[in-house]
Amino acid sequence: MDRSSSAASIFPHALRASVPVFLGYIAIGIGFGLLAVNAGYPAWVAVLMSVVMYAGAAQYIAIGMFAAGSSLGEMALVTLIVNLRHAAYGLSLIEPFKLAPRLRPYLVFSLTDETYALLSSVGDKEKGNSLWMFFVSLLDQSYWVLGTLIGAVAGSFIPFKLEGLDFALTALFIVLTIEQALRIRDPKPFVISVLATIAASLLFGARNSIVAAMVVSVLVVALLEPGVFKKTEPKDGPS
Repeated sequence: MDRSSSAASIFPHALRASVPVFLGYIAIGIGFGLLAVNAGYPAWVAVLMSVVMYAGAAQYIAIGMFAAGSSLGEMALVTLIVNLRHAAYGLSLIEPFKLAPRLRPYLVFSLTDETYALLSSVGDKEKGNSLWMFFVSLLDQSYWVLGTLIGAVAGSFIPFKLEGLDFALTALFIVLTIEQALRIRDPKPFVISVLATIAASLLFGARNSIVAAMVVSVLVVALLEPGVFKKTEPKDGPS
């Protein structure tokens, strides 16, 4: 099977898998577009941020920091802290990403919470297929960019109330977490994550708890489930 026929057969599967993210990212992207335009930025700036930054919650935070006149150093530090959680949960995708050397830069760039939830909840066949991972990642970002475009254009013409929009991203990830819990039917990782989050919040405060909770959760799960980071064998499909 050549590359084009393989892509044609894999893309529909990736499209179906990404539907939950589509429903969430369109809504949340619209919220970001509205927020950016409401803060005084042109629509193209909001869309450009979603194309080259693509950082979900960090984009919401960035708009607020821009408006507050924060320095570039402050914004870079906050963005690093907010997104440092990716380094923790991305460990489980090191081996699958190694199977796609040409696509790996984009796979790493486009790894968001919701994309990770999709990539980590499938079987070894999909996780070992570089084209499937690429299509899922690309589709997820396209939903975010499309939502941003819709929100930015709409916000340029129609005034909206923006209260509560920043919770939309959290709501989407809760839904994806519930779906993953129902699929794998193993409560231990989720119980450990909840307990680690509560403990980190009490010890470090809500703003500083994300990274600590992620690191503790990964370490505890790795100790209790030694095979959770097992090496993924290559599957058929071009890289």
